[in-house]
Amino acid sequence: MQTPGPARPGTVETPGSRGRTERGTQVHPPASLVVRTSIVEFRASLFVRQRGDVVKMMRWFPVVAAVLTCAGPAFAEEKKPTKKDDSSFGALKAIDAAEAQKQAEAWLKGVKSDAATQAKFKTIWASDRPVIDKVSATLTLGDADAAKLLAEAKDADVTAPVEVPATLKDTKKSAFYRNNLALAYAKALTLRKVYEEALDTFAAVKVEDVVDPSAYLFHKAVCEYELMLKDRADDSISRLIVDASDSPQRYLQVAALMAYDMQTWQEKDLGWIARKMDNVQRRLELKRGGKQTQKMQKEVLVRLDEMIKEIENQQKQSGS
Repeated sequence: MQTPGPARPGTVETPGSRGRTERGTQVHPPASLVVRTSIVEFRASLFVRQRGDVVKMMRWFPVVAAVLTCAGPAFAEEKKPTKKDDSSFGALKAIDAAEAQKQAEAWLKGVKSDAATQAKFKTIWASDRPVIDKVSATLTLGDADAAKLLAEAKDADVTAPVEVPATLKDTKKSAFYRNNLALAYAKALTLRKVYEEALDTFAAVKVEDVVDPSAYLFHKAVCEYELMLKDRADDSISRLIVDASDSPQRYLQVAALMAYDMQTWQEKDLGWIARKMDNVQRRLELKRGGKQTQKMQKEVLVRLDEMIKEIENQQKQSGS
């Protein structure tokens, strides 16, 4: 697996690669993502399924047209969505920035209302950062546990967590605190490639209860993609495109690339081996060389042995 080069100025490191731009639309997909441009047919049904039905590609074609132009996709006519399907479009929307600020301020005043803290809060919300980052900054400003949790999640020198923190399950904390701290925490773990615990954290909250559903669905899809959970990644990407109507372009572009790449996945081919080996390397870098990692290593070795035997048998048959 090649080591990605330096991130461009203004970008933030993303899972397995270099960065999505928080303030722009430039996106660099995960390092393990290899788009097979030789495949010209793009089947939209793989990532726009909604409750078992296929919706029309034309509803969101502008989103992926730019990133898939080089592949020259040919789209087949799909079954028209039912009224039930239509009602699912745009069902998830990020709350308005002003409303998010109002909720964050109400929470902060409930835990820390001194003038210095309120001044810092105004500075946070006067910035042009994404809403989820403003909310997480507010949580760290008002709560030492939140600050410690997010700092550890981002620190590569701190041992990666193996379970969802108790703080995120504490029902004595407000729903606003728990839900959005969980989103910020899972996002941080995703960027650090701690995909397993990031998924566990996403599962602890509902996408409908966070300030930014598109961030929830995108980072969850990245985790599922990197862990080779194809069906689950398909579903998350579907919801990102179909339900989260205000998803940023950068999320939709990378999601389209992930969905496109997953079309080419085949069970136990060389690509499967490469993805398994990437996960083994990632786990070793996280100092997770236990039974699960050893099992994955064994699966790779067994499959390589099988492929060598298959080639030898083919050579024998061609020589006879």
